Amino acid sequence: MPTLQPTHPNPRRDFLKTLTAGGLAAAASPLSVLAAHHEKTRVKLGYDNFAVRAMNWMVEEHLKYSEKLGIDSLFMSDLDHFKSLKMPYLRDVRKKADDMGIDLHIGTWSICPTSTTFKDKWGTAEEHLRLSIRVAEATGSPVVRVILGNRDDRGTEGGIIARIKDTAKVCRACRTQAMDAGIKIAVENHAGDMQAHEVVTLIEEAGGSSYMGANLDAGNASWTLEDPIENLEIMGPYAVTTSLRDSAIWTSEKGATVQWTAMGKGNVDWVKYFDRFKELCPNVPVHIETISGFNREIPFLEEGFMDLFPEMKASTLSRYLKWARQGSPREPWKAPVGPNADRADHNKDLATQEYQKLEIEKSIRYCKSIGLGLKA
Repeated sequence: MPTLQPTHPNPRRDFLKTLTAGGLAAAASPLSVLAAHHEKTRVKLGYDNFAVRAMNWMVEEHLKYSEKLGIDSLFMSDLDHFKSLKMPYLRDVRKKADDMGIDLHIGTWSICPTSTTFKDKWGTAEEHLRLSIRVAEATGSPVVRVILGNRDDRGTEGGIIARIKDTAKVCRACRTQAMDAGIKIAVENHAGDMQAHEVVTLIEEAGGSSYMGANLDAGNASWTLEDPIENLEIMGPYAVTTSLRDSAIWTSEKGATVQWTAMGKGNVDWVKYFDRFKELCPNVPVHIETISGFNREIPFLEEGFMDLFPEMKASTLSRYLKWARQGSPREPWKAPVGPNADRADHNKDLATQEYQKLEIEKSIRYCKSIGLGLKA
């Protein structure tokens, strides 16, 4: 694929600065318009357990909370939130979920043995993936979410392509087990590691969609210089599960700054997104993974940053900047400090827990208001 090339004689950096100059007005769609668009959209709705990570709940507490929220699906994206990984316990978890009418989707972390994020807690990368497939099968999950790593992997020896090859090799080693279990290995675009086309490359490198798929993360797209809708267009046909959140974005000194938000509070056009989602991703549940409140600058104007994206298309960056110009700066959320120094951390923890629950509850209500979910 071609590298980014300007269409005028200015240097590449000047080209990027030229793109960031100016503004684009964006008209927000009223909620009534959104609801009208999605009156007949009945897809399953749930949340990713990471949305309320400060609660430190195990799966049983998450199931109770899911029942309270009136949702259809629960994405347990971390094996550490099961009390045991023994089969009798996992089957009991499955029965509890079935009795509540809640689907379970299962996930874990990096299975790339050469990623900067890989941990050997569950053994080798292959042993980790094999264990995760067994957990998914026992709990009735049709998928096991995995990640490659994060943006740091783009700067490692061989770049992201080398890490993709290493991850695909692990997946291929587990192909028969996954297919026998009827489980899809769902690769997420995670924390700046891969753009959408690179996730597709990994899936195809591993052997294709017979046992591979994608975990679609609209929020993470904003960290890889992608408009979430363009990300959907590329990854959507491969999607088997999701981790979605809204993003506020604006142009800033070094490029663009992103603040993830509750659904409906950012700059993503959800009317357009879900219209296309239901076409590209039939029978795929919508899981909300709010990770709100902090700002992250994407410094693509800094020297060397774009070297991490050697196959970046000018059209993709241009579309990203068009989206970024729709937003304006926001202050990050800060937990209140307690009145006494010895209780400050405790008060901060409680405030963080309440904030995370508020963000996911607002998001679930918003999604229901636009016609998502099967339950009232």
